[in-house]
Amino acid sequence: MILDQVYFQNSVKQWLYAVGILIGSYIILRVAFSVVRGRLKKISQKTKTDIDDLIVHLLEKVKFFFLFFISVYVASYFLKLPANLSSIIGKLTIIVFLLQGAIWGNSIIRYWVDRYKKQKMTEDAASVTTFTALGFVLQLILWSVILLLILDNLGVDITALVAGLGVGGIAIALAVQSILGDLFASLSIVLDKPFVIGDFIIVDNFLGSVEHIGLKTTRLRSLSGEQLVFSNTDLLKSRIRNYKRMYERRVLFAIGVVYQTSLEALKAIPEYIKTIIEKEELVRFDRAHFKGYGDFSLNFEIVFWVKSPDYNVYMDIQQRINLEIFKKFQDEKIEFAYPTQTLFVNRENQEEKTK
Repeated sequence: MILDQVYFQNSVKQWLYAVGILIGSYIILRVAFSVVRGRLKKISQKTKTDIDDLIVHLLEKVKFFFLFFISVYVASYFLKLPANLSSIIGKLTIIVFLLQGAIWGNSIIRYWVDRYKKQKMTEDAASVTTFTALGFVLQLILWSVILLLILDNLGVDITALVAGLGVGGIAIALAVQSILGDLFASLSIVLDKPFVIGDFIIVDNFLGSVEHIGLKTTRLRSLSGEQLVFSNTDLLKSRIRNYKRMYERRVLFAIGVVYQTSLEALKAIPEYIKTIIEKEELVRFDRAHFKGYGDFSLNFEIVFWVKSPDYNVYMDIQQRINLEIFKKFQDEKIEFAYPTQTLFVNRENQEEKTK
């Protein structure tokens, strides 16, 4: 019978039986993980704890190759396999477990980093930046350890490999100087904190909110919506203005009135402006002076401080002040200046030329 024929030390019946075990094991594992994940997800939606959310997140990270190799490993016990083939299957299964463990470990790190970021972004953006960098370092260490374990499982002499990497590392460092420069610049940004995630900064002629600080680049989100990407090395060489750390905003503006304005009105204008500005709660008045004579206007310079770094707050205050000044000048019959020219015509010379 065909089922009794032997191939590779196993009958066709045994091979079919093993394939059935493999398929059945995979289906059982897939269904089991799906059912457990579904029930835990419903439970997590009713609780406020993070542990069940994390478990659901980890179950969603179970990969196809992980379940498949478990099924292969189980099915292999129902076959008579050569020692070397059994050893290969065992090693591959261990490697698959290590990779799945690395994926779970990486997911745990990212989960806690994202959770910390959501909780602390508004309170302490500096610690969020540090925590994000720490998360990356932990991920790098995790994958390095997993890689060494996989190589060790494959029979590679790790001691000799590490020693070789130490010698070859010098050559590699010379070849990737720019990358290493950006890496150290990234560490400098994280440790020194000239800016953190969420800060609004200006670099040369570019401005935006810090969105991401990576190992090689830092990304800003500009006011017009596009993403600006800077090399960390170039960024630290530039002059950076950090508006998020501004506690007060100094405002200087000027107005001009016509030359026909009376002396009494010119003397009163600084006091009018002072009274208007001091009505604002978040404002500290500094000065208002008749600054000088312009080409077509008598110019006043005004300075005050807004006790908030928020740009929208500043613009709202400036708008109210401008409207109040306009209203006051209307009431006092004071005219704002605008570009004008006065032409003087000598009529006597014109009449002599006519004669």
